[in-house]
Amino acid sequence: MKILIISDTHRRDDNFLRLIGRVKPIDMLIHCGDCEGKELFYMEKAGCPMEIVAGNNDFFCGLPKEREFRIGNYRVWLTHGHNYYVSMGNTVLKEEAAAREADIVMFGHTHKPLIDIGREVTAINPGSLSYPRQEGRRREQ
Repeated sequence: MKILIISDTHRRDDNFLRLIGRVKPIDMLIHCGDCEGKELFYMEKAGCPMEIVAGNNDFFCGLPKEREFRIGNYRVWLTHGHNYYVSMGNTVLKEEAAAREADIVMFGHTHKPLIDIGREVTAINPGSLSYPRQEGRRREQ
C-alpha cells in the first residue's frame, strides 16, 4: 500500500500538484490539518481514499479534530497536534497516543518533519507543503 502523508498545505496548491504528480498513483492520502477548505481538491487530485482532520487554521469547516483508523494491523491516531503542545515536543502527544492504544500518531502544526520511532508509539509529522519552492536558489551566506 502506497500512502502519502501531508500537512499544513495552507492553500499552496502548486506545491501539492507538483508532489502528487511525482508520486501518483497512491492508495491513500492522509492530511494532518490546515488545508484551509481545500479538502475536496486534494481528494480529487489524489484520486484515492483520504483521511483528514481540521487544523488550527481550518475555521468553519466540518472536518473532525481527530480521527482513529487502521492501516493493516496498525492503529493510527490522526490529529493536527496543536491541542497537545507539539510546538514544545511530542511527549504529551505520544503519551495520549499510548493511552488510546495507537501504534502510530500522525500530526502536523510545527511545519517540521519528524519520524520518532518509540517502543510503544511511532510519531510522524510530514512537515509542511506551504513553503515556496527553493530549487535553483542559493542561500546568501
